[in-house]
Amino acid sequence: MTLLNQTTQSPPPRPDLQQQAQPDAIQWDFSTLIDGLAEDYWFVAPDFVPPSLCQRLYDDLKALDQAHVLTEAGIGRQQQHQLNQQIRGDRTHWLEGQTAPQKDYLEMMRQLKDALNRALFLGLFEYESHYALYPPGTFYRKHLDSLKGRSNRVVTTILYLNPQWDERNGGEMVMYDPNTGQTVTRVTPQQGTLACFMSELMPHEVRPTQADRASITGWFRINASLGPVIDPAL
Repeated sequence: MTLLNQTTQSPPPRPDLQQQAQPDAIQWDFSTLIDGLAEDYWFVAPDFVPPSLCQRLYDDLKALDQAHVLTEAGIGRQQQHQLNQQIRGDRTHWLEGQTAPQKDYLEMMRQLKDALNRALFLGLFEYESHYALYPPGTFYRKHLDSLKGRSNRVVTTILYLNPQWDERNGGEMVMYDPNTGQTVTRVTPQQGTLACFMSELMPHEVRPTQADRASITGWFRINASLGPVIDPAL
């Protein structure tokens, strides 16, 4: 199965994650996540994010969908960008931190960035993310989020938002071993489950869904600019 490189047509918003945490912010423990990335290059945990935050994010996404602001996602970079529902069929909206649940989620990601940098010395400096809504009958074929040596995306995160997901609806995210091509894990898109993996290493796909499937996908990036050459968002 062909591997695709997931990219965007125009630079996505990258909310500032450099500021210090607010005194009343939840302090997250990412030790098991970091261990998983260090040992296996991937991590999946059900119920990692509390239902209260997931439900607020889910309601935020549904409100955006009802306001018709989600757009069809494409593939390819810059001039090669195209829409192709034979490859992917989700609709997306970039997170800019404009609502309270988005701000809370981005605070969680700021803490994760700092924890990854302290433990694994990855040099992550910013984060881009979007809501993704897969209508019934849609999917995303096997792909990599970053082609080795050609992108500044380093770590991928996916948070699932659907409450009480029925496994008969499909929509699993399947990860594959980069060396053997064998299935590593199948992730049911159940609310609160967090998946995290190295963007250049882990091929994955979204299997066809029979119900609206809601999530947030994001990427921690490094700064690959060199001299006068500016590293663009992909």
